[in-house]
Amino acid sequence: MDGNAAAGRLQAVDWDGAVNAWRIAGDVYRMGRHEWVTEAGWRQMYDDGVRTVIDLRASRERRQRDTDPQVPDDAKARIAVVHCPTEDPDHSDFGTTFGPYLNEPGQYAEYLAMFGDKIARVFKAIAASPGKVVVHCSAGRDRSGMIALILQRLAGIEDGEILRGYELAARGINERHRTHGAPHAHDPYLPDRDLEELLERRRDALRRFLDELDARAYLAGHGVTEQEISALVAKLHSWPQRAASMQD
Repeated sequence: MDGNAAAGRLQAVDWDGAVNAWRIAGDVYRMGRHEWVTEAGWRQMYDDGVRTVIDLRASRERRQRDTDPQVPDDAKARIAVVHCPTEDPDHSDFGTTFGPYLNEPGQYAEYLAMFGDKIARVFKAIAASPGKVVVHCSAGRDRSGMIALILQRLAGIEDGEILRGYELAARGINERHRTHGAPHAHDPYLPDRDLEELLERRRDALRRFLDELDARAYLAGHGVTEQEISALVAKLHSWPQRAASMQD
């Protein structure tokens, strides 16, 4: 497998407690809410080279739940947690456009248009981050998935692998809902038949979205500089380059 192919294959990550954790490409990862990660998981992230976690959630979502593990501050202190919300849930058009939250690829284009400046700040933060970077939302499916697919496009990853990434994340959080219960009625656990029907519709919507997406033009149009885009691409290709050098 060549370097680009290796970079393009989404890989599961086994940090203790992490939900829906995947390597997007190179030095960039995605997952569900960071409060699920245990003390051991934070240490594993650091040992794997993660130095920045970018939280995409709105402020009202960033809270500890009774069922979350207790993690000492010193276990998290070596990794910067940067708050870069992708949305303003109080925007006057949010509810009529997305319902309670973004939850399917058919909404991605409108979301990118409505919150372009906020989303650009996420990519600026990734580009500026030292070490490896994790981006996360709540479920690890749509907001982090939307950031992931733009990064995958920058890395030259094929659409089939982007579609696979969405499906893996959707299955991953559905399994979490099966084993731990869904946090609310808007996103319940779906049995296999219902999930397959839903994924078929969402794959079609994602294909249509990808057909129209020009990742570089979108980022540049919202103020992400060419230097920052180059830094993003370097992060996305750094891992296969290091792996190749270790094999020489």
